[in-house]
Amino acid sequence: MIFDRLKIGQRLYLGFAVVLMLLAVMTALAFVGLQASQAATQRIVEMDKRSINTSEWLQGTKLNINRVLAVAKSGNDPAVDAYFKPLMAETSARISEVQKSLEAEIVSEQGKALLVSIAAARSDYIAVRKAYFAKLSADDLAGAEQVLNNALMPAANRYSGLQESLLTLQQGLVSVAVQDSESTIQRQVLLLATVAGFTLLFALWVAWSITRSVTKPVGEALQMANAVAQGDLTRSVVTRRQDELGDLIRALAAMKDSLLQTVTQVRSATDSINTASAEIASGNQDLSARTEQAASNLEETAASMEQLTSTVRQSADAARQANQLAATASEIAVRGGQVVGEVVTTMEAINHSSKKISDIISVIDGIAFQTNILALNAAVEAARAGEQGRGFAVVASEVRSLAQRSAEAAKEIKGLIGTSVDKVEAGSRLVADAGQTMSEIVGSVQRVSDIIGEITAAAGEQSDGIGQVNVAVNQLDQMTQQNAALVEESAAAAESLKEQALRLAQVIQVFRLDSEVGALIPAPVRKLSPARKLAPAMLPRAAGPALGSAYAKPSLELKRPAPASTAPTVRSKTASQPAASPSTKAQAPAGAEGDWESF
Repeated sequence: MIFDRLKIGQRLYLGFAVVLMLLAVMTALAFVGLQASQAATQRIVEMDKRSINTSEWLQGTKLNINRVLAVAKSGNDPAVDAYFKPLMAETSARISEVQKSLEAEIVSEQGKALLVSIAAARSDYIAVRKAYFAKLSADDLAGAEQVLNNALMPAANRYSGLQESLLTLQQGLVSVAVQDSESTIQRQVLLLATVAGFTLLFALWVAWSITRSVTKPVGEALQMANAVAQGDLTRSVVTRRQDELGDLIRALAAMKDSLLQTVTQVRSATDSINTASAEIASGNQDLSARTEQAASNLEETAASMEQLTSTVRQSADAARQANQLAATASEIAVRGGQVVGEVVTTMEAINHSSKKISDIISVIDGIAFQTNILALNAAVEAARAGEQGRGFAVVASEVRSLAQRSAEAAKEIKGLIGTSVDKVEAGSRLVADAGQTMSEIVGSVQRVSDIIGEITAAAGEQSDGIGQVNVAVNQLDQMTQQNAALVEESAAAAESLKEQALRLAQVIQVFRLDSEVGALIPAPVRKLSPARKLAPAMLPRAAGPALGSAYAKPSLELKRPAPASTAPTVRSKTASQPAASPSTKAQAPAGAEGDWESF
């Protein structure tokens, strides 16, 4: 259709131009008809005017004839004659004017011939009337009556008859002109009606064509828009129109295709988001469980750190006491070393004295031996002297006995002194060894004292550091509690995100896609991550007892719970988490840790 290749504005311009052209033609025809009707009306008016003039002429003529008859019946009454003659003269002058006007206006041959006949008849009538009035003026009443009856009345009748013929002719011409005018008007009306009907039909056709060329694509565009609004993206419209509506339909088709691609991508992204939100929810639940476990383990760690702080403080106090004791022991060891040195000196003096005593005993032994020899010699001499030497022999025997006992005592003393010297030498050696040992002990005690001082300083620094660690652990505990609350909020947000993703998926499911496009939609691939080597909460649980056992070695008794009593609690928390999240029950045994790692 030609309208399909035109723009809407061009169609409207063309349609209105054709309609306006037809209206111009109809207006021209109406104007021409009105001109013709006006001319016919003008002719009718002029003819009617001539008819009126002719009728006036006839009436004036008849009026004068009647006045002549009135004068005739008055018997030449001067009063009547004086009354009617001026009127007759005035009417005759008016008749002359009308006659001249009709002679100028009537153009038909028949009318002109009648005017000539009327003029001749009028001349005859006027001549006869003058003769009649001459008879009356001469008081020839009989002659006047004869002229009246024989000449005036026939001339008047002939004159008025011709005027009536002219009037009839004028009236006939007026009738013919009226008929011609009516015929012309009818023809003009018929022509105008035909042109108006054609114009109306053409305008209706143009309006219908333009409306159809606009409403049909608008309806198609509306159907497409309604289909898109209802989520049906399978409808396609192909148009070859080159107008704005064709551009609109192509734009809608492009919009539908773009929306189809967008919805396809959104559906794929929605599936991915749904999977990711499920993984996030599962990961957040696992993270919440781990955070709770970490918070519990951190609480235990904080308690252990407090106990460790107390233990380190006690160790620092014990180290300070040990340092003091070591200092005291060092002083005592120094004094002991000094005493041992004095003992060594004393033992050396005793050894020296013992050696001197041994020498003296040796001298005494020698003296006893010599005394024994002397007593033996004295006994020999007393035996030789006999009785005189008997007393001397007794003294010699006593001296000899005394010398022998002295020798025996000296021997015993020498043996004892020898043994004592040996023991003193051994004691001196032992005292020397003890002195060396005491020196080593003093050095060792000094080194132990220095080490204990360093241990005391390190224990103080360690106590301060552990105090800071305790503060940090408490802050970490608070942060972990806050993180646990944030993780719970994140888990709730993840659940909300999961629900919103499901609702978004349900909303996207409203759109119906082409099977080809649906086949091109990539299926959401759930990213499987490698499973962890360690089960959840194994590291915190393993770190807790290890930390406790590492600081359970000091001899000071710590008031802390046994690791065995905390293990079931952690296990119960770990076991209770899958029951609290049914949505991840199937994924928790195999892929919960991996999913969270992939996230």
